[in-house]
Amino acid sequence: MKHILKSSALILGAGTAAILFNGCSETKQAAVTTMPSEFCLSDTLSSMIKVDTASIQEVHSSLNLSGKVTFEDQKVFKIFPLVGGHVVQVKAELGDYVQKGQTLAVIKSGEVADFEEQMMTAKTNLLLAQKNLDVTQDMFDAGLVSERDLVMAKQEKQNAEAGLKRIKKIFSIYSIGNGSEYVIKAPAAGFIVEKKVNTDMQVRPDNADNLFTISNMNAIWILANVYETDIAKVKMGYEAEVTALSYPGKVFKGKIDKMFNVLDPDTRVMKVRVRLDNADFELKPEMFANVTVRYPENRTLLSIPADAVVMEKSRKYVTVYRKRCDIETREVQLYQTSGGRAYVLSGLKEGEQVVSNYPLLVFQAYNSK
Repeated sequence: MKHILKSSALILGAGTAAILFNGCSETKQAAVTTMPSEFCLSDTLSSMIKVDTASIQEVHSSLNLSGKVTFEDQKVFKIFPLVGGHVVQVKAELGDYVQKGQTLAVIKSGEVADFEEQMMTAKTNLLLAQKNLDVTQDMFDAGLVSERDLVMAKQEKQNAEAGLKRIKKIFSIYSIGNGSEYVIKAPAAGFIVEKKVNTDMQVRPDNADNLFTISNMNAIWILANVYETDIAKVKMGYEAEVTALSYPGKVFKGKIDKMFNVLDPDTRVMKVRVRLDNADFELKPEMFANVTVRYPENRTLLSIPADAVVMEKSRKYVTVYRKRCDIETREVQLYQTSGGRAYVLSGLKEGEQVVSNYPLLVFQAYNSK
């Protein structure tokens, strides 16, 4: 009986040991299968991504200002009437592009008629003075008149020439046309941005208002408002980015080239001026503009491209890249993002590389492995 019990105990112990051994083997196998496999970028992702190196840079913050597009004063021409009269023709309309010397309007004027009469008189006087000089010269050569008479004849001709020259100068200044017509011409090429004259209108000789304004608009000014609390943040030469409602997503780049160091007593703002090239004439006077000025904070932090940062459940991550099969996602704490740069407080070291092109695709691929 004891022998039977011992044999049963041995069999039971062997069976238990086998069960435990098999259980351990299954546990070990399960542990192996749940370990994460190595992640490598696919050929497609490898060809798409771009990496940038984290580096220490001076921190720049952004100041957002409201502004308005206006003319560049040095290239704006206001045209005033030099004489009064009746407007018989207007050959340019608001918004037209005109060439230098192009006729804008024609005014029939009594003053111009007087100049025409003076021109005829001046020509007659010169003709008579020339004939008198010729006769006096012949008589002097024959010994019939004195040298004094010849000198006087020459002086009369010089006076007549001066008179004709003066009236011709007036004609060129006034752009006098046929008869009593005063022709208004464009002093420079550009757009008609102001027009205050119409056909059959009477123009007074003492009119203080301009008839046309021309601007070439190849360059434009943005006048932006800076509140009193932000004046210390802007300086001459700071870069500025300008956007307009008419061109969503398009950024015009310029610099602050003037600060108007006075405050408007009503609005408590100071004006700053940004000059922009406007070769395509996209920006037009009186447009509203948003101006972003970047200014230094006199401190340095680790900086990476802002595009490298991925948002996930209110947290910020970057994908650190060492090589194709050595990648990790890492949470970072940011100080701020400005001007396309993200300034990092923690989570990244100087010299580490981050994926800055298609980082979200890499982040999702890594975390779905």
